[in-house]
Amino acid sequence: MKKMVIYPPVDDARLQRICAEAESMEVVNAADEAEAQAAATDATAFFGKLTPEILVRCEKLQWVQAPTASLEHYLFPELVDHPCVLTNMRGLYYDVIADHVFGYVLTFARNLHIYLRQQLEARWEPVGGEQARSDFLSGPGQVSAIDRSARHLADCTMGIVGVGSIGGEIARRARAFGMHVIGVDPVRREIPDVLPEIWPLKELPSLLASSDFVVIAAPHTPETEKMFAEAQFSQMRDTAYLINIGRGAIVDLASLTSALQNNTIAGAALDVFEVEPLPTDHPLWAMPNVLITPHVAAASPRIAERHTETLLENIRRYVRGDELLTTADKQKWF
Repeated sequence: MKKMVIYPPVDDARLQRICAEAESMEVVNAADEAEAQAAATDATAFFGKLTPEILVRCEKLQWVQAPTASLEHYLFPELVDHPCVLTNMRGLYYDVIADHVFGYVLTFARNLHIYLRQQLEARWEPVGGEQARSDFLSGPGQVSAIDRSARHLADCTMGIVGVGSIGGEIARRARAFGMHVIGVDPVRREIPDVLPEIWPLKELPSLLASSDFVVIAAPHTPETEKMFAEAQFSQMRDTAYLINIGRGAIVDLASLTSALQNNTIAGAALDVFEVEPLPTDHPLWAMPNVLITPHVAAASPRIAERHTETLLENIRRYVRGDELLTTADKQKWF
Protein backbone atom coordinates (compact mmCIF):
# COMPACT_ATOMS: atom_id res chain seq x y z
CA MET A 1 0.00 0.00 0.00
CA LYS A 2 1.42 3.36 -1.05
CA LYS A 3 1.21 6.25 1.39
CA MET A 4 2.36 9.87 1.16
CA VAL A 5 3.09 12.13 4.10
CA ILE A 6 3.01 15.88 3.53
CA TYR A 7 4.76 18.22 5.96
CA PRO A 8 4.43 21.16 6.45
CA PRO A 9 0.74 20.87 5.59
CA VAL A 10 -0.66 22.28 2.34
CA ASP A 11 -3.88 24.27 2.06
CA ASP A 12 -7.23 22.59 1.38
CA ALA A 13 -7.35 23.49 -2.31
CA ARG A 14 -3.93 21.99 -2.99
CA LEU A 15 -4.69 18.96 -0.83
CA GLN A 16 -7.81 18.23 -2.88
CA ARG A 17 -5.79 18.26 -6.10
CA ILE A 18 -3.16 15.97 -4.57
CA CYS A 19 -5.76 13.50 -3.32
CA ALA A 20 -7.45 13.45 -6.73
CA GLU A 21 -4.20 12.34 -8.37
CA ALA A 22 -3.23 10.00 -5.54
CA GLU A 23 -6.17 7.68 -6.32
CA SER A 24 -5.91 4.78 -3.84
CA MET A 25 -2.70 6.06 -2.23
CA GLU A 26 -3.24 7.26 1.34
CA VAL A 27 -2.34 10.92 1.89
CA VAL A 28 -1.54 12.36 5.33
CA ASN A 29 -1.41 16.16 5.51
CA ALA A 30 0.51 16.38 8.80
CA ALA A 31 -0.38 19.38 10.93
CA ASP A 32 2.94 19.32 12.80
CA GLU A 33 6.22 17.42 12.91
CA ALA A 34 4.97 15.06 15.62
CA GLU A 35 2.14 13.92 13.36
CA ALA A 36 4.57 13.62 10.45
CA GLN A 37 6.88 11.43 12.52
CA ALA A 38 4.02 9.19 13.58
CA ALA A 39 2.72 8.82 10.04
CA ALA A 40 6.18 8.25 8.55
CA THR A 41 6.60 4.70 9.86
CA ASP A 42 4.80 3.10 6.93
CA ALA A 43 5.03 6.01 4.48
CA THR A 44 6.38 5.19 1.02
CA ALA A 45 6.46 8.80 -0.19
CA PHE A 46 7.10 12.20 1.37
CA PHE A 47 6.58 15.78 0.20
CA GLY A 48 7.91 18.82 2.04
CA LYS A 49 10.62 19.38 4.61
CA LEU A 50 12.07 16.02 5.54
CA THR A 51 14.06 16.17 8.78
CA PRO A 52 16.44 13.58 10.28
CA GLU A 53 13.86 13.00 13.03
CA ILE A 54 11.21 12.11 10.45
CA LEU A 55 13.53 10.06 8.25
CA VAL A 56 14.67 7.84 11.11
CA ARG A 57 11.04 6.74 11.58
CA CYS A 58 10.66 5.76 7.91
CA GLU A 59 10.74 2.02 7.30
CA LYS A 60 9.31 1.86 3.77
CA LEU A 61 10.27 5.18 2.18
CA GLN A 62 10.77 5.00 -1.60
CA TRP A 63 10.40 8.58 -2.85
CA VAL A 64 10.94 12.09 -1.49
CA GLN A 65 9.76 15.18 -3.36
CA ALA A 66 11.70 18.26 -2.27
CA PRO A 67 9.71 21.51 -2.43
CA THR A 68 12.70 23.45 -3.81
CA ALA A 69 14.97 23.36 -6.84
CA SER A 70 18.14 23.86 -4.81
CA LEU A 71 19.21 21.09 -2.47
CA GLU A 72 22.14 22.48 -0.51
CA HIS A 73 19.94 23.28 2.49
CA TYR A 74 17.63 20.29 2.02
CA LEU A 75 20.07 17.41 2.10
CA PHE A 76 21.63 15.89 5.21
CA PRO A 77 23.93 12.84 5.50
CA GLU A 78 21.25 10.32 6.42
CA LEU A 79 19.12 11.35 3.44
CA VAL A 80 22.09 11.19 1.06
CA ASP A 81 22.79 7.64 2.22
CA HIS A 82 19.15 6.53 2.14
CA PRO A 83 18.12 4.40 -0.88
CA CYS A 84 15.00 6.51 -1.58
CA VAL A 85 14.67 8.44 -4.83
CA LEU A 86 14.84 12.23 -4.42
CA THR A 87 13.17 14.60 -6.87
CA ASN A 88 13.37 18.38 -6.78
CA MET A 89 11.62 21.36 -8.38
CA ARG A 90 14.16 22.25 -11.04
CA GLY A 91 12.94 23.48 -14.39
CA LEU A 92 10.30 25.85 -13.05
CA TYR A 93 12.25 29.07 -13.35
CA TYR A 94 14.04 28.83 -16.70
CA ASP A 95 12.30 31.67 -18.57
CA VAL A 96 11.70 33.89 -15.53
CA ILE A 97 15.36 33.98 -14.51
CA ALA A 98 16.49 34.35 -18.13
CA ASP A 99 14.32 37.49 -18.34
CA HIS A 100 16.00 38.81 -15.20
CA VAL A 101 19.45 38.17 -16.66
CA PHE A 102 18.62 40.13 -19.79
CA GLY A 103 17.31 42.97 -17.68
CA TYR A 104 20.84 43.16 -16.30
CA VAL A 105 22.50 42.74 -19.70
CA LEU A 106 20.48 45.47 -21.38
CA THR A 107 20.96 47.79 -18.42
CA PHE A 108 24.73 47.57 -18.72
CA ALA A 109 24.78 47.54 -22.53
CA ARG A 110 22.71 50.75 -22.77
CA ASN A 111 24.12 52.45 -19.64
CA LEU A 112 20.69 52.52 -18.03
CA HIS A 113 22.25 52.12 -14.58
CA ILE A 114 23.96 55.47 -15.12
CA TYR A 115 21.01 57.26 -16.71
CA LEU A 116 18.63 56.19 -13.97
CA ARG A 117 20.85 57.83 -11.37
CA GLN A 118 21.06 60.97 -13.52
CA GLN A 119 17.27 61.01 -13.91
CA LEU A 120 16.91 61.20 -10.13
CA GLU A 121 19.12 64.31 -10.26
CA ALA A 122 17.25 65.81 -13.27
CA ARG A 123 20.59 65.78 -15.10
CA TRP A 124 20.57 65.58 -18.93
CA GLU A 125 24.03 64.38 -19.82
CA PRO A 126 25.17 61.55 -22.07
CA VAL A 127 27.78 59.15 -20.76
CA GLY A 128 31.11 60.79 -21.49
CA GLY A 129 30.01 64.33 -20.58
CA GLU A 130 29.93 67.38 -22.82
CA GLN A 131 32.80 66.14 -24.99
CA ALA A 132 30.71 63.09 -25.78
CA ARG A 133 27.80 65.31 -26.79
CA SER A 134 30.09 67.40 -28.99
CA ASP A 135 31.48 64.28 -30.67
CA PHE A 136 28.00 62.92 -31.22
CA LEU A 137 26.74 66.11 -32.84
CA SER A 138 29.82 66.71 -34.98
CA GLY A 139 28.49 64.73 -37.91
CA PRO A 140 27.50 61.29 -39.19
CA GLY A 141 29.99 58.57 -39.87
CA GLN A 142 32.05 59.17 -36.73
CA VAL A 143 32.31 56.93 -33.67
CA SER A 144 31.62 59.29 -30.78
CA ALA A 145 32.30 58.86 -27.08
CA ILE A 146 28.60 58.15 -26.64
CA ASP A 147 28.83 55.35 -29.18
CA ARG A 148 31.89 53.89 -27.49
CA SER A 149 30.17 53.87 -24.10
CA ALA A 150 27.43 51.50 -25.33
CA ARG A 151 27.72 47.78 -26.03
CA HIS A 152 26.45 46.41 -29.33
CA LEU A 153 25.14 43.05 -28.19
CA ALA A 154 25.67 41.33 -31.53
CA ASP A 155 29.38 42.06 -31.11
CA CYS A 156 29.46 40.58 -27.59
CA THR A 157 30.14 37.11 -26.27
CA MET A 158 28.14 35.66 -23.40
CA GLY A 159 29.74 32.91 -21.34
CA ILE A 160 27.34 30.76 -19.31
CA VAL A 161 28.56 28.73 -16.34
CA GLY A 162 26.04 25.94 -15.83
CA VAL A 163 23.92 25.17 -18.89
CA GLY A 164 20.91 23.47 -17.33
CA SER A 165 17.32 24.56 -17.92
CA ILE A 166 18.04 28.14 -16.81
CA GLY A 167 21.41 28.44 -18.53
CA GLY A 168 19.96 26.95 -21.70
CA GLU A 169 17.15 29.50 -21.79
CA ILE A 170 19.64 32.33 -21.20
CA ALA A 171 21.59 31.00 -24.19
CA ARG A 172 18.45 31.06 -26.35
CA ARG A 173 17.78 34.67 -25.48
CA ALA A 174 21.39 35.62 -26.09
CA ARG A 175 21.27 34.03 -29.53
CA ALA A 176 18.07 35.97 -30.27
CA PHE A 177 20.01 39.18 -29.60
CA GLY A 178 22.71 38.02 -32.00
CA MET A 179 25.29 37.36 -29.31
CA HIS A 180 27.98 34.72 -29.57
CA VAL A 181 27.36 32.19 -26.81
CA ILE A 182 29.70 29.75 -25.09
CA GLY A 183 29.08 27.60 -22.04
CA VAL A 184 30.61 25.16 -19.59
CA ASP A 185 28.77 22.40 -17.76
CA PRO A 186 29.75 19.17 -15.97
CA VAL A 187 27.07 17.10 -17.76
CA ARG A 188 25.39 18.73 -20.75
CA ARG A 189 27.31 18.77 -24.03
CA GLU A 190 24.94 20.45 -26.49
CA ILE A 191 21.63 22.22 -26.96
CA PRO A 192 20.38 21.52 -30.50
CA ASP A 193 19.97 24.70 -32.57
CA VAL A 194 21.34 26.85 -29.72
CA LEU A 195 24.71 25.57 -28.50
CA PRO A 196 26.14 22.79 -30.66
CA GLU A 197 29.04 22.39 -28.23
CA ILE A 198 29.14 22.91 -24.46
CA TRP A 199 32.58 22.74 -22.94
CA PRO A 200 33.55 20.72 -19.85
CA LEU A 201 34.31 22.67 -16.67
CA LYS A 202 38.06 22.51 -17.27
CA GLU A 203 37.51 25.07 -20.04
CA LEU A 204 36.27 27.73 -17.59
CA PRO A 205 39.47 29.83 -17.96
CA SER A 206 38.92 29.96 -21.74
CA LEU A 207 35.31 31.00 -21.25
CA LEU A 208 36.30 33.76 -18.83
CA ALA A 209 38.96 35.11 -21.17
CA SER A 210 36.54 35.20 -24.11
CA SER A 211 33.37 36.64 -22.58
CA ASP A 212 31.95 40.15 -22.32
CA PHE A 213 29.19 38.93 -20.00
CA VAL A 214 29.81 35.97 -17.68
CA VAL A 215 26.59 34.48 -16.29
CA ILE A 216 26.63 32.06 -13.37
CA ALA A 217 23.60 29.77 -13.65
CA ALA A 218 25.03 26.83 -11.71
CA PRO A 219 23.68 25.25 -8.51
CA HIS A 220 25.53 25.31 -5.20
CA THR A 221 27.34 21.99 -4.86
CA PRO A 222 30.57 20.95 -3.13
CA GLU A 223 32.32 21.45 -6.49
CA THR A 224 30.93 24.95 -7.20
CA GLU A 225 31.40 26.49 -3.76
CA LYS A 226 33.72 29.52 -4.18
CA MET A 227 34.27 28.55 -7.80
CA PHE A 228 34.75 32.26 -8.47
CA ALA A 229 37.54 33.89 -6.49
CA GLU A 230 40.60 36.03 -7.22
CA ALA A 231 42.05 33.69 -9.85
CA GLN A 232 38.83 33.60 -11.88
CA PHE A 233 38.34 37.38 -11.82
CA SER A 234 41.91 37.86 -13.03
CA GLN A 235 41.08 35.63 -16.00
CA MET A 236 38.15 37.83 -17.04
CA ARG A 237 38.44 40.83 -19.35
CA ASP A 238 38.63 44.18 -17.60
CA THR A 239 35.69 45.23 -19.78
CA ALA A 240 33.54 42.24 -18.77
CA TYR A 241 30.55 42.03 -16.46
CA LEU A 242 29.78 39.24 -14.01
CA ILE A 243 26.14 38.20 -13.53
CA ASN A 244 25.21 35.80 -10.73
CA ILE A 245 21.71 34.36 -10.55
CA GLY A 246 22.97 30.93 -9.43
CA ARG A 247 23.92 30.78 -5.78
CA GLY A 248 25.79 33.25 -3.61
CA ALA A 249 28.17 30.61 -2.27
CA ILE A 250 29.65 30.18 -5.75
CA VAL A 251 31.27 33.64 -5.63
CA ASP A 252 33.74 34.64 -2.94
CA LEU A 253 32.31 37.99 -1.87
CA ALA A 254 35.60 39.51 -0.71
CA SER A 255 37.36 38.58 -3.97
CA LEU A 256 34.52 40.01 -6.05
CA THR A 257 34.54 43.25 -4.06
CA SER A 258 38.28 43.57 -4.55
CA ALA A 259 38.00 42.88 -8.29
CA LEU A 260 35.42 45.65 -8.64
CA GLN A 261 37.37 48.12 -6.51
CA ASN A 262 40.53 47.46 -8.52
CA ASN A 263 38.75 47.62 -11.92
CA THR A 264 39.76 44.03 -12.63
CA ILE A 265 36.28 43.65 -14.16
CA ALA A 266 33.91 46.32 -15.44
CA GLY A 267 30.95 45.59 -13.19
CA ALA A 268 28.60 43.03 -11.71
CA ALA A 269 24.89 42.27 -11.49
CA LEU A 270 24.02 40.17 -8.47
CA ASP A 271 20.81 38.57 -7.26
CA VAL A 272 22.47 36.24 -4.77
CA PHE A 273 25.27 36.72 -2.27
CA GLU A 274 27.55 34.70 -0.05
CA VAL A 275 25.98 36.61 2.86
CA GLU A 276 22.27 37.39 2.67
CA PRO A 277 20.92 39.93 3.26
CA LEU A 278 23.94 41.87 2.02
CA PRO A 279 25.03 44.02 5.01
CA THR A 280 23.89 47.62 4.71
CA ASP A 281 27.44 48.91 5.09
CA HIS A 282 28.92 46.66 2.39
CA PRO A 283 30.91 48.54 -0.31
CA LEU A 284 28.92 46.96 -3.16
CA TRP A 285 25.87 49.08 -2.34
CA ALA A 286 27.69 52.29 -3.24
CA MET A 287 29.34 51.10 -6.47
CA PRO A 288 27.74 52.67 -9.57
CA ASN A 289 28.82 49.72 -11.74
CA VAL A 290 26.99 47.15 -9.57
CA LEU A 291 23.35 46.11 -9.87
CA ILE A 292 21.83 44.49 -6.77
CA THR A 293 18.50 42.70 -6.51
CA PRO A 294 17.43 40.90 -3.29
CA HIS A 295 17.26 37.25 -4.44
CA VAL A 296 14.17 37.84 -6.58
CA ALA A 297 15.26 36.58 -10.03
CA ALA A 298 12.79 33.69 -9.81
CA ALA A 299 9.81 35.85 -8.85
CA SER A 300 6.79 35.32 -11.11
CA PRO A 301 3.03 34.78 -10.78
CA ARG A 302 3.51 31.59 -12.84
CA ILE A 303 5.79 29.71 -10.44
CA ALA A 304 3.23 28.55 -7.85
CA GLU A 305 1.15 26.75 -10.46
CA ARG A 306 4.23 25.21 -12.09
CA HIS A 307 5.31 24.01 -8.64
CA THR A 308 1.95 22.31 -8.09
CA GLU A 309 1.91 20.76 -11.57
CA THR A 310 5.38 19.26 -11.06
CA LEU A 311 4.25 17.71 -7.79
CA LEU A 312 1.02 16.37 -9.31
CA GLU A 313 2.78 14.91 -12.34
CA ASN A 314 5.24 13.06 -10.11
CA ILE A 315 2.37 11.77 -7.96
CA ARG A 316 0.66 10.45 -11.10
CA ARG A 317 3.87 8.76 -12.17
CA TYR A 318 4.54 7.32 -8.72
CA VAL A 319 1.04 5.86 -8.45
CA ARG A 320 1.42 4.25 -11.91
CA GLY A 321 4.94 3.05 -11.17
CA ASP A 322 6.45 5.20 -13.95
CA GLU A 323 9.80 6.96 -13.96
CA LEU A 324 9.70 10.21 -11.97
CA LEU A 325 10.56 13.66 -13.29
CA THR A 326 13.41 15.83 -11.98
CA THR A 327 15.27 13.02 -10.24
CA ALA A 328 18.26 14.42 -8.34
CA ASP A 329 21.69 12.97 -7.61
CA LYS A 330 21.95 13.24 -3.85
CA GLN A 331 25.72 12.93 -3.90
CA LYS A 332 26.08 15.84 -6.33
CA TRP A 333 23.30 18.03 -4.80
CA PHE A 334 21.45 18.46 -8.12
